[in-house]
Amino acid sequence: MPSLVKRTGAEFFGTFWLVLGGCGSAVLAAAFPNVGIGLLGVSLAFGLTVLTMAYAIGHISGCHLNPAVSFGLWAGGRFPGKDLVPYIIAQVLGGMVGGGVLFLIANGAVGFDVKAGFASNGVGLHSPGGYSMTAGIICEIVMTLMFLIIIMGATDRKAPAGFAPIAIGLGLTLIHLISIPVTNTSVNPARSTGVAIYAGGLALQQLWIFWLAPIVGGIFGGLIYRLLGEKE
Repeated sequence: MPSLVKRTGAEFFGTFWLVLGGCGSAVLAAAFPNVGIGLLGVSLAFGLTVLTMAYAIGHISGCHLNPAVSFGLWAGGRFPGKDLVPYIIAQVLGGMVGGGVLFLIANGAVGFDVKAGFASNGVGLHSPGGYSMTAGIICEIVMTLMFLIIIMGATDRKAPAGFAPIAIGLGLTLIHLISIPVTNTSVNPARSTGVAIYAGGLALQQLWIFWLAPIVGGIFGGLIYRLLGEKE
């Protein structure tokens, strides 16, 4: 197994890519005149960031890129608790640097306004579709729960070898297709933090939701898969 320094370094760069690629597609390309990629493109972009990094760094760190995934894998018996804090620190720092690079790029456009959202997550007035806090919390818990079941199932020793990144990337794409209108899709506290610190305002005020709900969902997902698939 690679050293903790190498594993957390991989998590840093992986989460950097997730925020830059996923949130970057939303900020820079979603509504670009005439050729905007829209909700479908942003959903695919998030899935592609995870798919590409799973192949690139999965053998180094496991490619969590997400504190909720780390918590879920810990709850599912796949990840040691002693490595939780270093992984989460690396993920959050990677997300923040990714958000910073995105901010520098986006700020090069005339009329750019970071307070317009900057791909941040939110509920109520900050929800793309005006969904309530209750709806947003339920959505984030359930989506993260299912994400963990997909991750743990796809990486189970009984699953076909080599295909896990595809299932996980497509799973994240589907999650975004479902939940972008509700919360702008977090399922990842590091992703939410990485842009909220630049957007400020409601994005920062509501950030606690996008730590609590995904982590709760991740833990439940890990426990459920542990009960379903790992004791045969």
